[in-house]
Amino acid sequence: MSDLPKQVYISEEGPREGFQFEKKTIPTVEKVRFIEALAETGVREVQCVSFVDPNRVPSMADAEDVAATIRRKKGVRYTGLWLNKRGLLRTRLTPLDPMAWVGLYASEAFSVSNQGRSTTELISSQRDILAYLAEHDIPLEFGIIMTAFGCNIEGEIPITRTIEQIERLFDLVAECNLQLPVLKLADTVGWANPGSIIRVLGEIREKWPEQRLGLHLHDTRGTAMANALAGLQMGVDYFDSACAGLGGCPFAGHTGAAGNICTEDLAFMCEEMGISTGLDLDALIACARMAEEIVGHPLPGKLMRGGTLRHFR
Repeated sequence: MSDLPKQVYISEEGPREGFQFEKKTIPTVEKVRFIEALAETGVREVQCVSFVDPNRVPSMADAEDVAATIRRKKGVRYTGLWLNKRGLLRTRLTPLDPMAWVGLYASEAFSVSNQGRSTTELISSQRDILAYLAEHDIPLEFGIIMTAFGCNIEGEIPITRTIEQIERLFDLVAECNLQLPVLKLADTVGWANPGSIIRVLGEIREKWPEQRLGLHLHDTRGTAMANALAGLQMGVDYFDSACAGLGGCPFAGHTGAAGNICTEDLAFMCEEMGISTGLDLDALIACARMAEEIVGHPLPGKLMRGGTLRHFR
């Protein structure tokens, strides 16, 4: 347990990951209400929307309207996800903070399914994006390997394949004389378990011992919190999460992919273990209840039902 970090950075992705997965249309005003409430919880970043093809993801058709309506709180970053240069340019026309990243998929099949591009094609397109970022002095924030632990289309992903894709990512970034502040591993469709987390992160630590690591975890099969703990024990101090356990991947291959690791549940575990998150758990619980009200169905978060231990202490 000696590798446990003293504090963690949690990026809140509920408004984007969560609302894009919902079948019913969420009104723009409700999205904005939720984002503004989240900004009062102590989070330092809220991923608000996706700048993607509205024909594929109709729930994000109002991305520009959401971005323009948010009343911003000082000290909070408001970002939007983009998957290609077209999406990046759309982002740049809004008041949102730029989010600069590069990413590859450990699963070639999922890369083609999700983005319509092979690894080779994706690398080529991202060279152009990195050049644009450099030209406009937009700092690179992170790189990510998606489907790093398994894929519903391709099946098991060997560790060697994940490492190969990480090497390609580092080579791509080095071509532009850049470095990755954070390398994230995404359990995109919920295949990871604590053993695979430890094995994959262990291989990465062997090759790149100084690289800061992050995890993007889905709770598809109930292992996300255990996987987060394994990550913490491996020194991971950066997590993506979603309030109330909102979210999923619309292109995951089955409807059971819903549920990012729950922000308030993760924060509660960290705080109980003496790991600082800087988050207000009571405010997050209120946001989780708001999220249920907005989507109109139960969400998987636990803390909003069980509460913290403060009253009992």
